[in-house]
Amino acid sequence: MLGVVAALASSSALRADEGGGGEGGPWVEPGTAVPEWATAVRVVRTDEGILVEPKGAAARRGSAAREARLPFFGARTGPGCREPWLSVGPQAWVCGDHVELSRGEPVRATSRTFEPSSDGLPFRYYFVGPDGSQGYRKLLEVDVGAADGTLDPGFAVAISEERSVDGARYGLSGNELWIPMRDLSPARPIAFQGSEVPETAEKGSIPFAWVTVTSTRVYAGPSAAKPTSESFAQWVKVPAFEEAGSFQKFTRVGPDKWVMSKDIRRPTVAAPPEDVDVVAGERWIDVELATQTLVAYEGDRPVFATLVSSGKGREGSSNATPKGTKRIWVKLASANMDNLEDENASRFYRMENVPYVQYFSKGVGLHGAFWHRSFGQVRSHGCVNLAPLDAQRLFWFTSPRLPAGWTAVLPRDAERGSVVRVR
Repeated sequence: MLGVVAALASSSALRADEGGGGEGGPWVEPGTAVPEWATAVRVVRTDEGILVEPKGAAARRGSAAREARLPFFGARTGPGCREPWLSVGPQAWVCGDHVELSRGEPVRATSRTFEPSSDGLPFRYYFVGPDGSQGYRKLLEVDVGAADGTLDPGFAVAISEERSVDGARYGLSGNELWIPMRDLSPARPIAFQGSEVPETAEKGSIPFAWVTVTSTRVYAGPSAAKPTSESFAQWVKVPAFEEAGSFQKFTRVGPDKWVMSKDIRRPTVAAPPEDVDVVAGERWIDVELATQTLVAYEGDRPVFATLVSSGKGREGSSNATPKGTKRIWVKLASANMDNLEDENASRFYRMENVPYVQYFSKGVGLHGAFWHRSFGQVRSHGCVNLAPLDAQRLFWFTSPRLPAGWTAVLPRDAERGSVVRVR
């Protein structure tokens, strides 16, 4: 692969002089040579760092996907990089030492690092079987050479490619290890997803709920003494009207149809935090621990609601989802999650390439969960677990937006992170 230096050396036409790149071309600092044909910046490393200024000590702005061709807006010299720093967006610079200048069209501004999928999952996920497995950097060393990694039973991996060697199938994981497919079992897609809140809904109320038990009986009135032969299965969305009952609470879900309130989860509407610009219709997220639900808002109008699984620890414990109002401080297309450094853990876990991660309180965030089906119940180690389709939707609902070709993005003054309130 040609690096920036080689590209410059091999070019017969260089832009260097008046600080311009010709009509419509990138701005180039005077004295900085850039080949005439350069129209994009090709990323050659996984999660290449993007900084807010052209200097090595600058704050992080995000990271780019390997093989992405980012738009090329300018070049200038700066500390911390032997080659010129290359501008790939507003307050977004990459060091020329680790990328290549490229011909052709850059990635479309409207494209997404992970294009929407029918199940909300950007990879094919698998669980390591009861005997564990091993991973290898080189395909030809699988089952022959020394392993480069050990995978415990129950660990989850994301497989991006499969190949056959001598009749056996091997998969390339997100951590670039080849793993025997015989040791893996596929994760089953999760059908559940939340719902849009109709604009016609009565103000201050969300008119639906979800069944969160295996099956709930329908009653002819708000009393256990009036059972019918009808029932609703888990995750069925039901209309939700008034609640009644003396010793046990029931919710009306239709004419002469009632279900036990404890068997359903109904989102509630709450006033926006002070940080939210209601007049501008700022988008924000509200998580209610008591109902294990999430509501997405535009200003003071609820537009989407769904079930979640929050932390299973008591309030204040390490596994509890902390209450409070924060802003998203980083978004990642995917991230590895584990507890391998916890010496006191009773059981180790590792989930590779967890999709659509939005951290809002240190290491606590919203993200997709493909390894359980407990939405509407506490379950997580502190994060707010979402069904994959909901995680996919909310990732593109909130700010900051992940630019095309990027794998992570941090907010900036011009685009703050969305508010997330946990109550």
